[in-house]
Amino acid sequence: MTRKSAYPVVDIFAGPGGLGEGFSSLLRGKSDACFRSVISIEENEFAHRTLMLRHFLKRFKGNELPDAYYRYLSGSISIDELYALYPREKSHADQSAIRISIGAENRARVRKIIGSRLQKKSKWALVGGPPCQAYSLVGRSRMMGDPEFERDERHFLYREYFRIIVDHWPPVFVMENVKGLLSARVKGELVINRIVSDLSAPEEALGMASNGLGYKLYSLSEDELPGFDVDPRLFLVRSEEYGVPQARHRMFIVGVRNDIDIRPEKLKPHKPPTLKQIIGNLPKIRSGISKGADSFGKWWAEIECVDPFLIHKELNGYEFAGEIAEHIGIDLSQPPKALEKSSTRYPARPRLPHDVLDCIYDPRLPVLVSHESRSHMPSDLRRYAFAASFASVTGKSPKLGDFPSSLLPDHANVEDGRAGKMFSDRFRVQLPGQPSTTVTSHISKDGHYFIHYDPKQCRSLTVREAARLQTFPDNYHFEGPRTSQYHQVGNAVPPYLARQIAAIIADVLDRAGEVA
Repeated sequence: MTRKSAYPVVDIFAGPGGLGEGFSSLLRGKSDACFRSVISIEENEFAHRTLMLRHFLKRFKGNELPDAYYRYLSGSISIDELYALYPREKSHADQSAIRISIGAENRARVRKIIGSRLQKKSKWALVGGPPCQAYSLVGRSRMMGDPEFERDERHFLYREYFRIIVDHWPPVFVMENVKGLLSARVKGELVINRIVSDLSAPEEALGMASNGLGYKLYSLSEDELPGFDVDPRLFLVRSEEYGVPQARHRMFIVGVRNDIDIRPEKLKPHKPPTLKQIIGNLPKIRSGISKGADSFGKWWAEIECVDPFLIHKELNGYEFAGEIAEHIGIDLSQPPKALEKSSTRYPARPRLPHDVLDCIYDPRLPVLVSHESRSHMPSDLRRYAFAASFASVTGKSPKLGDFPSSLLPDHANVEDGRAGKMFSDRFRVQLPGQPSTTVTSHISKDGHYFIHYDPKQCRSLTVREAARLQTFPDNYHFEGPRTSQYHQVGNAVPPYLARQIAAIIADVLDRAGEVA
């Protein structure tokens, strides 16, 4: 049997490398990689540092991480010392993980870099997606009324994707973006309709004479072949339907060059683990107090201020008022064992037989990284305690209208929230028996949408918990300050989903025979 060489993959707008991680982790047999990342391009400083580190590690045979990397995670050596130990691998990473903005000012340079890294290979894949903030529902709501909104350059970065296609004509590409793209409009026109049309004939979209090449576009989740008049929702992929423990809905468009008569397979649905099955075995920690001195005793004293009798009175008439008050009374009857704000104790692998856990767990890890809580205002601690207890009793996260008046935030629009007009789910508990809600970059802000289900921990999710819900391996280290780490995790493609997509793309390339 002839051994197949790894297909090159070019990853643009790469972020911390979720798509690339999924593609590079796909194996033929036990050790042969299906893909090798020849170039990943990212503009953000900290995401690029994360990307650089992962490219460095991928240079080791069989993806076997060196012992020195674990010493770096343990803090016994610096990253510079790690790189100095393996200059050849670091040199390769310098050439494949590139920090550069993709736009008009760098088009010639990007074209040259990609061309040199592909080395005239004919069978390869282009993956990635332009930054999504301008298309996201949250981003659009914040920019509403801004006269510069429709001129925001981020609306048009997808055209840079077209230019790379036209420069290199990949046999297959995967373009990813947020669900909000389905309804985003510029000058009254749906952006997604323009993108679908332009991806089919990228030269015409850029005002160039056509050479006859174009792309047939396919969905990863639906049978119908998309066309110009098709419902763009065909491209929507619901990650929780494919084993990801998170209700993350994103658009994925697969393009196959029209001289290759191959229809890609679809993703195969399978059940995901629950949130508790993924993060429940991580060490228990507590949040901190953001204002004033902080200690376990002061933290617990602030939470103890939640009065179950007052809550019962204020929720008078509510179906679960008595049960919620009783639950809070039991939870707050005695403090938990003294908790720290972080833990490096790496737990044993959960016993659940699921591929996601096989992807996440690393038995060689000496320490758990990025499992550190952030601090919250004392008033928010009490809201978190109530919200988690409410969820434990009712099986759902409370809306603002469910909060007792004594725990409502002092915001101008709180009454609109209570009436369900806006931000009614300002405080959202992640429910243990379900996949999590979408882990977004907003998790880097205040954590209110990502409250841990355990009332006695009274906190938002840590970077490591968010990374697990995104199916990043526990040995995947995010560089930069904690806020940037949250941001990187929230913007990434889940590697477990990416690996399934990679298998579909590898099958297309395997069946394609000789291509130009």
